[in-house]
Amino acid sequence: MEHTRKLWIVLATLLVVSFGVLLWAGTEIFRAAPPIPEQVVSADGTVAFKRADIEEGREVWQSMGGMQLGSIWGHGAYVAPDWSADWLHRESVELLNLWARQDDSMARYDLLSPEQQSALRGRLQQEMRTNTYDPATGTITISRDRLAALSNVAAHYESLFGNDPATAELREAYAMMEGTVPDASHRRALSAFFWWTAWAAGTERPAGAGATLAPTQAGVAPARVTYTNNWPAEPLIGNTPPPALWVWSAFSVLFLLAGIAVLGWHHAVSHGRGEEPFELPKADPFATLKVTPSMRATAKYFWVVLALFVVQILLGAITAHYQVEGQEAYGYALADVLPYSITRTWHTQLAVLWIAVAWLGTGLYIGPALSGHEPKFQRLGVNFLFACLLVIVVGSFAGQWLAVMQKLGIGSTNFWFGHQGWEYADMGRFWQWFLFIGLLLWLTLVGRALWPVLRGPKSPTRSIVGLLFLSTVCIGLFFGSALMWNEHTHISEVEYWRWWLVHLWVEGFFEVFATAVMALIFTRLGLIRASSAAVAVLFATIVFMAGGVLGTLHHLYFVGTPTAVVALGASFSALEVVPLAYIGFEAYHTWKLGRATPWMQRYRWPILFFISVSFWNLVGAGLFGFLINPPLSLYYMQGLNLTPLHGHTALFGVYGMLGIALVLFCMRGLRGHLQWNVGALKVAFWCLNIGLALMALLTLLPLGTMQLLAAIEHGYWYARSAEFMNKPIVDMLVWMRVPGDTIFSVGALALCWFMLRLWIAPRRLEDKE
Repeated sequence: MEHTRKLWIVLATLLVVSFGVLLWAGTEIFRAAPPIPEQVVSADGTVAFKRADIEEGREVWQSMGGMQLGSIWGHGAYVAPDWSADWLHRESVELLNLWARQDDSMARYDLLSPEQQSALRGRLQQEMRTNTYDPATGTITISRDRLAALSNVAAHYESLFGNDPATAELREAYAMMEGTVPDASHRRALSAFFWWTAWAAGTERPAGAGATLAPTQAGVAPARVTYTNNWPAEPLIGNTPPPALWVWSAFSVLFLLAGIAVLGWHHAVSHGRGEEPFELPKADPFATLKVTPSMRATAKYFWVVLALFVVQILLGAITAHYQVEGQEAYGYALADVLPYSITRTWHTQLAVLWIAVAWLGTGLYIGPALSGHEPKFQRLGVNFLFACLLVIVVGSFAGQWLAVMQKLGIGSTNFWFGHQGWEYADMGRFWQWFLFIGLLLWLTLVGRALWPVLRGPKSPTRSIVGLLFLSTVCIGLFFGSALMWNEHTHISEVEYWRWWLVHLWVEGFFEVFATAVMALIFTRLGLIRASSAAVAVLFATIVFMAGGVLGTLHHLYFVGTPTAVVALGASFSALEVVPLAYIGFEAYHTWKLGRATPWMQRYRWPILFFISVSFWNLVGAGLFGFLINPPLSLYYMQGLNLTPLHGHTALFGVYGMLGIALVLFCMRGLRGHLQWNVGALKVAFWCLNIGLALMALLTLLPLGTMQLLAAIEHGYWYARSAEFMNKPIVDMLVWMRVPGDTIFSVGALALCWFMLRLWIAPRRLEDKE
């Protein structure tokens, strides 16, 4: 008990310090964010854009799907270009061609001699990288030549986002529907917003604004970087990785090796201490569990989990198919009804929603199961929360469709009820508030069911239940980070809070919740001592949170943040990988528990899903995560297909598999007296794992590697361009997803069939399964 108390003190101290540093990093991000000018004017006084144009353009961008159609500063979808990088390259080429024509009316930049090209590139870098923003007046001053180049690029975008036949082929390559932004004035404003994001990516941050943490020699000026730390890679203007990225990438590897060494030392010291063996239960303790009315009411949650899972797979297939047919699906003009930005919005949101509902249902089930206490009106609360979740899903999805189809306009109506445009945080503000209140209701329902244990006598089990309850509190409260911005909050600030939601909420506190639930399950099954489980869970939480909280910053390297944030993100995101290096121990331990006693055969398939969680934790979160996390790696890889390689294998491989395992454990209590169709579970397990592996190895890994090489050689814009993405080999790699996706879908249907049989055609359990 004394050791447990010390671990609680360490955990509390760690969280206070980590969140203190994370909040400080936020103030630095807000301070150093690229300014939004009051106006952009040329040297002769011609006004190119005003602040109102840029802010209106952002509202237009959000209403059409925002990050779900192309990306901004590398965050978003992968089919259309990154609009910041695309604009930056197009404007640079326009300027170079303009100057080439001024020297020789018949020339283009690419037709000039190497010496002439080199001279013009030097002139271009001076033009693009010089910061002419005047804080006193809020004015950015540009040359007349740049105004001309800017106007030409704006005309291209106004054509592209309308229905001009001249850009129809490009719209098809980008999977954009015709008339994406039907209003001409809105298209003009959208161009202003894209220009501002490109300006921030190509203009140097003022001296003293957190520009560098790299060592410099005496008398040598420090390396100057843009507001986005020289992202994206653009050779024409000299956007290359600054020294700080090299330095902190090297240190991230050093921190990783040091962390693995420390954890290895801890394992070597603690391994073999062991406990006295104790007698295992002769029968399944959960077999006699009394299922309360509220526990029985959670069954509908797990049905919705499967329904959302199947719909998410269907939408994923449609979204992937858009990459090869653009606006159609086997000849049908699907983009007129379900454009790419909507299918991807729903696909990414459902990925979080079905996993979250699985865990919410588990929390509602496990509370009374642990305490044996059924609070008054608990079943009513469970049913009411279920109805609220359905309203939120249907309402938010309907609003997003209306927004992308441009039926809600822009501004407050879209912000509150339509599409916010932020990946994983797309639902309108009204629905976010609704979900936040629903999570507080869930927290109340779980807490009141656990209260008898929490107020009971001190015991190791109470420590685990306490950690479970605290993770429940954090899950409920930390969704509030989605409410920290409004429709005009600076993008750098929005990104800061958005990753609190995506990283800390999903990858942080749900991880703690799941760890505590698994420990409680094995403890209640009598397979491990409560004291051992309490220490193990607290230690695992400390190790994970040591890198997990500040590891949030690795998502923020290139969104207008100072270099200090890059240093912190690089260092602590490396520590996130440390516990995953020893994930095999956890898998082996879980496997041993699954074979500890004959009656554990009842839990064979949930145990195997837990083991697959360990495998994908190592591969998806560990190997593929560290592949892209160091600053130098992410500089080239952000927004390429190596990002969804990590995303798919970590999100579904870890959290999805874990959600399925928890659902199956709950089913043992709800329908454990029935005969289980283990054949269907076997098909589900192997098809889901094999399908995910094929998707990663046949498409995402090779395509992402090709894009990486293209970005290093030609610049980031090229790796995301229609020219590159329409290559025959790219089409072939996208089609190579079909085998993996098909096998994966068979696994999902097998899981649905298994659940269906338990209710539609149940068979009583006799002697064996």
